[in-house]
Amino acid sequence: MKYEVVIGLETHAELDTESKLFCGCCTKFGSEPNTQTCPVCLGLPGVLPVMNKKAFEHSLKAALTLNCEISKFTNFDRKSYYYPDLPKNYQTSQNYFNIGNNGFVDIVVKGKEKRIDIHNVHLEEEAGKLVHPEASGANYSLVDFNRAGVPLLEIVTQPDMRNVEEVESYMQALRCILLYIGVSDCKMEEGSLRFEASISLREKGSETLGNRVEIKNLNSMKAVLKVITYEISRQSLLLNKGEDVLLETRLWDDVNSVSRRMRSKEESHDYRYFPEPDLVPFWIEQEWIDETRATIPELPVSRRRRFVDELFVSDYDAGILTEDKFLADYFEECVKISQNSPKELSNWIINDVLRELNERKTNVRDFVVSPEMLVELVNIKPTIGSSIAKEVFSEMMNTGKGAQSIVKEKDLAQMDDTSELNAIIIKVIEENPKAAEDYGQGKKNALAFLIGQTMKATKGKANPKILTELFKQRLSASSK
Repeated sequence: MKYEVVIGLETHAELDTESKLFCGCCTKFGSEPNTQTCPVCLGLPGVLPVMNKKAFEHSLKAALTLNCEISKFTNFDRKSYYYPDLPKNYQTSQNYFNIGNNGFVDIVVKGKEKRIDIHNVHLEEEAGKLVHPEASGANYSLVDFNRAGVPLLEIVTQPDMRNVEEVESYMQALRCILLYIGVSDCKMEEGSLRFEASISLREKGSETLGNRVEIKNLNSMKAVLKVITYEISRQSLLLNKGEDVLLETRLWDDVNSVSRRMRSKEESHDYRYFPEPDLVPFWIEQEWIDETRATIPELPVSRRRRFVDELFVSDYDAGILTEDKFLADYFEECVKISQNSPKELSNWIINDVLRELNERKTNVRDFVVSPEMLVELVNIKPTIGSSIAKEVFSEMMNTGKGAQSIVKEKDLAQMDDTSELNAIIIKVIEENPKAAEDYGQGKKNALAFLIGQTMKATKGKANPKILTELFKQRLSASSK
């Protein structure tokens, strides 16, 4: 490929507040249409907005976490345009004095670190939502204003990404950061995290940017990656034919996997930004900045390195454990109260805990098995064996009982009485003479077969180590 791909992203994250940006209406998702509105968020005459302090604090926290320079003086602007789901015919946003500028996010792609520069971070109000009836022949759309006025954080990168791998890494890193600092729930299925991608191509070695194509309203990471891949192919074909790539805004048709023209940039609106007259400017004192910075937790990249360096967890496992702050907290609490190796605990969490969470469609905060309960299970695993430990874990999930009580109730303690085991071993050898003979001829797999038959006969309760030694003794003696 003779072209270099240049990609920038705009991210829209709905902030996790109980009320809207300028009024007291609820922000809960999924309510009946138009039941969470008032004269303020509907833009009725004579109303005045009042700033949601928590939304502003969330924005400041995000800007600091993204390493931005904080604008001590900031204000809001009116962005004027008409759209059916924008009840005021303008959006209260920031244009001239954003909360944060010139930040960055570090990502890792194929083992190499890269820095993605952040142009700005600003706060604005969300628009409503158009609802298009699915009935055949319907020629109208409905508007739900429940979302209008929800606080929205916009994060704009520089055009620093060069391929889909970097874009995916950036999106995952940004989502993880926003979740870690608790400013957004980032539920893409509910529209609280969305992306807009700007894609252009230029000949390799050129410093001149090609015409930019902007793709609006991408509500899944998969859609972002698909549209970028499509646009790279589409724009390459145009350039190879000597045609120009038009400077335009396009929409992604996910059903047919194509982008479609929405409007040219030449036709784009003049938003006529001017300072919002109904909101006073804000002065962010250094003390407020310092207090907010102190609330930022250890972030995923730093935590991942610490898990690898101090807890000797593999880089791959550390990546999984730190993807969710609460899962990382769960793991660290297990390590804190356990004498077992962090590696064994991470194996249980990654292989068993995460599987149960996914199957039950829940999260670790609502997990019935507490860190203390999981550590108790791992502690007694050597006395009950791996297979029974898995059975006990399943019972813990279903009942909420501790491992010790389940083992006692169900009589799952391991059999380690040698006389009792020898009697079973004799019977297994008698029933499988060929396997005993094969072992005597040096076929080691035969021993595994015999042990498996014994475990089956004891319903997994036999102590494998004792069982192995007893088999070797008896089979060696019989072969003399």
